[in-house]
Amino acid sequence: MSNPLVELGRAGQSIWYDQMERALLESGTLQKLIERDDLRGLTSNPTIFEKAIGGSHDYDDSLEKLASSGAGRDAIYEALVVEDIGNAADLFRPVWEKTGHVDGYVSLEVSPLLAHDTKRTVEEGRKLSALLARDNVMIKVPATSEGIPAIEELIAAGVSVNVTLIFSRERYEEVIEAYLRGLERRAANGEPLEKVRSVASFFVSRIDTKADAAIRKAIEQGGDAAELEPLLGKVAIANARLAYRLFQEKFSGSRWSKLEAKGAHVQRPLWASTGTKDPSYSDVLYIENLIGPDTVNTIPPKTYDAFRDHGKVERTLDRNLEEAEQVLERLERAGISLSKITEELTVEGVRSFADSFESLISTIDARREAALRAVSGREVDSLGK
Repeated sequence: MSNPLVELGRAGQSIWYDQMERALLESGTLQKLIERDDLRGLTSNPTIFEKAIGGSHDYDDSLEKLASSGAGRDAIYEALVVEDIGNAADLFRPVWEKTGHVDGYVSLEVSPLLAHDTKRTVEEGRKLSALLARDNVMIKVPATSEGIPAIEELIAAGVSVNVTLIFSRERYEEVIEAYLRGLERRAANGEPLEKVRSVASFFVSRIDTKADAAIRKAIEQGGDAAELEPLLGKVAIANARLAYRLFQEKFSGSRWSKLEAKGAHVQRPLWASTGTKDPSYSDVLYIENLIGPDTVNTIPPKTYDAFRDHGKVERTLDRNLEEAEQVLERLERAGISLSKITEELTVEGVRSFADSFESLISTIDARREAALRAVSGREVDSLGK
């Protein structure tokens, strides 16, 4: 029986796993996914780490050792995630080698608290890259207005970057430009381009969540239901397909050819937030409708299992582009601004990751204090004996 996840790889789309927890590595589960499903990479974010560290006891021993050595909460966080990401990158190293360095990447995000600080984002990005010291690690940087120049700086410095929280095609174009400028700076300085890789994480399902709510509200307020109802569940895919067209346009022509001749690689679109939020839609909606070459889809576990079970593989990403344009035009005619939706999602995405990060740091701090008390108690017991 064929495996739809393996078929995606043959269709030119790489599957990465949108999950990270220590148990994935220690249980052998991640290795199994690589062998069985042709899994080619992994992404993490502050929310994923909050659930992994805060929601399990897998990290207790490491945390206690770090606390006993005098490490503070920020140092403990850094040590835990660097260890996990490093081990995952080592596991994916054979994939990196087998694919000619196209895949096999693991991503770690800079602190979301720095999302509006270009200088400190660059500093932390370079620091994390140096700490991990692996060619198959990408540093995640949010596509805020302050993140755009940070992306350029990191690429120019030779750091591979996963640009996250892209919602609009306008911001996506800025991301591509930052990548190209970074490469051009390296080329001008005579520095190699071959090892610099990047993906642009274009978020999908969250757009439909907001757009659908706006569409239903417009209908309730007397809007033309016959005009509006067909747009439900269509906006995010239309937006992504037109973003892919932009990718094809930007990575062709003389400007790109000059960089490619010097060893540069395209910045692949990565479809993120591809778990279906609305239960009335297909549970593989954002996988089946976004299949095309030179792309990545980072899939959460539940959707990953669903696609492996009943996903269908055919090239859909550059299909019906005229219809995609019409969907977005009809949305605007109805007075629903996609630009406003994507701006809100960027703000909310940064805030959500920042909240998760702060919650995680608080959890680590509390566990650090508890670990220190436990160590102190054992020392007292030992003295009493």
